[in-house]
Amino acid sequence: MARYTGADCKRCRREKQKLFLKGAKCESAKCPIEIRPYPPGEHGRGRTKDSEYLLQKREKQKAARIYGVLEKQFRGYFNEANRKQGKTGENLLQILESRLDNVIYRAGFAKSRDHARQLVRHGHIMVNGRKTDIPSFRVSPNDIVEVRPSSRNLTPFQVAQAEAGEKTVPAWLEAIPSKLRILVHSLPERQVIDTQVQEQLIVELYSK
Repeated sequence: MARYTGADCKRCRREKQKLFLKGAKCESAKCPIEIRPYPPGEHGRGRTKDSEYLLQKREKQKAARIYGVLEKQFRGYFNEANRKQGKTGENLLQILESRLDNVIYRAGFAKSRDHARQLVRHGHIMVNGRKTDIPSFRVSPNDIVEVRPSSRNLTPFQVAQAEAGEKTVPAWLEAIPSKLRILVHSLPERQVIDTQVQEQLIVELYSK
């Protein structure tokens, strides 16, 4: 399966809810799901039979699309979550939340996870003082994520500093916009992850 290159807004319409893939556009009246709140395609307004498998598959697709993860990598995350102690679904969401691109997005340094991935790939981000250009890099408690000094005058980071405080940063992270720095205090528990995903359906899908 190749990286999706189509319209992101069609993905939100397919899932019948906002996945916040387009940053500011998702918050505006121009968001297509506000205008056409039904799946895309010729039969988008038709009534579909929501079988148990379909609901499980759609929930997995939704989670993968929100975090920008392909099928093979998502399955790998599930297998890792299944090996860990605790609830597999909650472990899976914790793994997805601890990705570096998600941390950049959650801290308000990027408009979307796609934007955060681009910033990481272009080498603008450091973790514990070392340049890290892998979006799937996983942070750990007490890590320090920051923008490289040579990149701090770039427009995206200047905008992030100007808009500091407009985005709610989860409690497990601490954003310091004046220094373009993020402190990772801990890994998130399920109750503080606001992603609208029913992880138990994903567990049921992969457990068949």
